[in-house]
Amino acid sequence: MTQDHYDVIVIGSGPGGASLAQRLAPTGKRILILERGGYLPRSQKNWDSQTVFVDGAYQTKDVWHNRKGDTFQPGLHYYVGGNSKVYGAALFRLRERDFETIVHKDGISPEWPLKYDVFEPYYAEAERLFHVHGKRGEDPNEPWSSGDFPYPAVTHETRIEELSASFTRDGLHPFHLPLGILLDEKDGKPTPTSTCIRCDAFDGFPCLLNGKADAQVMCIDPTLAMHPNVTLLTDAYVDTLETDPKGRSITGVNLVHQGVRQRLSADIVVSACGALSSALLFLRSANDAHPTGLANGSDQVGRNYMRHNQSVLMALLREPNDTVFQKTLAVSDYYFGADDWDYPLGLIQMCATSHPDQIRGESLPSWLSFLPEMPFETMARHSMDFWLSSEDLPRGENRITIDRGGKVFLDLVPNNMEAHHRLKKKLEAAMAKAGPNLAMLDRSLYFGKNIPVGGTAHQAGTLRFGTDPAQSVLDLDCKTHQIDNLYVADAGFFPSIGSVNPTLTIIANALRMADRIKERLG
Repeated sequence: MTQDHYDVIVIGSGPGGASLAQRLAPTGKRILILERGGYLPRSQKNWDSQTVFVDGAYQTKDVWHNRKGDTFQPGLHYYVGGNSKVYGAALFRLRERDFETIVHKDGISPEWPLKYDVFEPYYAEAERLFHVHGKRGEDPNEPWSSGDFPYPAVTHETRIEELSASFTRDGLHPFHLPLGILLDEKDGKPTPTSTCIRCDAFDGFPCLLNGKADAQVMCIDPTLAMHPNVTLLTDAYVDTLETDPKGRSITGVNLVHQGVRQRLSADIVVSACGALSSALLFLRSANDAHPTGLANGSDQVGRNYMRHNQSVLMALLREPNDTVFQKTLAVSDYYFGADDWDYPLGLIQMCATSHPDQIRGESLPSWLSFLPEMPFETMARHSMDFWLSSEDLPRGENRITIDRGGKVFLDLVPNNMEAHHRLKKKLEAAMAKAGPNLAMLDRSLYFGKNIPVGGTAHQAGTLRFGTDPAQSVLDLDCKTHQIDNLYVADAGFFPSIGSVNPTLTIIANALRMADRIKERLG
């Protein structure tokens, strides 16, 4: 064995790749993690909303295209830990029914080839690995579980507790958001402000204090410290994979490391670049044996892209909202339908507090004529903020492709949007009943912002798994049907996406995959 051959090469250090590598590390096998970026620098700018949101300092500068000729920068972050460095750490299990066929107004959310019971023990392990805080029994649509959350729910602050009580009086069942977060515990209660003075900046911000349970903090750093058989190579961009002449095995991993081209090899190669970037890697690696892209005999590589129908809504309150850590509450009552709608609507959850620079950067409605008398700082202090997710159905025409010149195209035609609009109305109605502290203009004042095509935080579905090689890219172990030693450990394997954040499912599946790979490695 030469120095450039490994037992396992993992491409990508986000939640999937990091969890898989962490699980394989105790085998003693020689494991290499390749990350195209470096460590995200820790500085006060991590908490500056102008730097993070308006300037997009941590977002990739890659330029992608859509078929209309528009260009955009995708919401991708190339750092150790991947997109989890800036995620909101809401770590949900898919609902048990999400693994079955579900009928929506605009079509079908397809059945998974493996059901919830297969994933449940790995969900439990994923919750322990990422320090998930929550409370069983509150969420009316939570799936069954083999045990309680490993850590108690993060307590609501006063204004959020009042909102929870109002929702309850309205007949809803608000629950504590399951969060991956490292907290001090006082009197048996988690206290975010005792760990991080800027927990109001949880969504979208890197955590200067490493208080967020991201893939770097929970997996990469501890694994490297404990297991000398695991190596991390940063600033290492994998541009193509090579196969043997018959296209049945990966024989080379071609990368550029700090400007120098290298070729590595491994018995097993795992792509964990993220659903979009893994699909692009397969497409870039087309060869004579795989002329339309690696493992693309089904013509499904890059297709069926999903990323949720999402909106961020901000309510303006009459009284100041001095909540520090707002992201503690969610509502799933409309997840599978409503009394006036037979189809699923989606999930409502709190998100982090708005900051003046974020509001200043928005395209606000022109009819807000009072804005000159209400500075952005005041608006931010009087805001309450929500993240809404509805299911995006898989469509073959929603896909990522690359042309011969290397230009990337991401095509996305929104679907199932009526459900999302109805979900917004449900929130507006609930907020209208939330008490005298809510200032209303024409009954309620909200800024609704649909997440554009560049918003790729919940990317999924581009390399879906299944039992039929003609309809899927991966088998049930998330190994490609056509290439014997190539696996995928990101959300590309999803046949559907449900309406909850996908990260915990990525982690759970990566742990499941690692067990199968361990068996193969002996």
